[in-house]
Amino acid sequence: MSELCLVPIGSLPPRALEWIENAAAEWFPLPTRRLPAIAIPDRAYDAKRGQYQSVEFMKTLAQCAPRDAFRVLGITNVDLSIPMLSFLFGQAQFEGPIAVVSLCRLHQEFYGLPAQEALLRERTVKEVLHELGHTFGLVHCADSTCAMSLATHIELVDSKTEKYCARCGTQLAQRFARNGGV
Repeated sequence: MSELCLVPIGSLPPRALEWIENAAAEWFPLPTRRLPAIAIPDRAYDAKRGQYQSVEFMKTLAQCAPRDAFRVLGITNVDLSIPMLSFLFGQAQFEGPIAVVSLCRLHQEFYGLPAQEALLRERTVKEVLHELGHTFGLVHCADSTCAMSLATHIELVDSKTEKYCARCGTQLAQRFARNGGV
């Protein structure tokens, strides 16, 4: 059965998976399934940077993914990076099954500000839609309010909306229609 599997990697805010399930239900004609939490992969830690290498999270997700999973989304609270970027909000396989989103820099506390659960929920939804969009073949969008707009810092995340623009939403719907709903 085609489904979106959610995989917590380490500990998460209590309602994070609920936020993601609600957003996914609105945009993707797929059931979601929560998988058991997995440990943060030790080999992913880059001591020189004090961050975790996103590629190792992607490899771990690919290894633990159920064979029948259509998409696998890992969600973590640790800071992710790749060699050529100082940090990532998330990463995805373009038109592939695996994506990961980091909530680390989505928290207000990361910036020395008081916690705001509603803002964390909004930011989480935006970045989940962005990374899942890549798995369904959507590219970065020039519309700065679209969830597919590239965000290289938190202010750009905040300027997005929790939805796809008309063009990206249409492309996503057409993709599902061509594939019989998946």
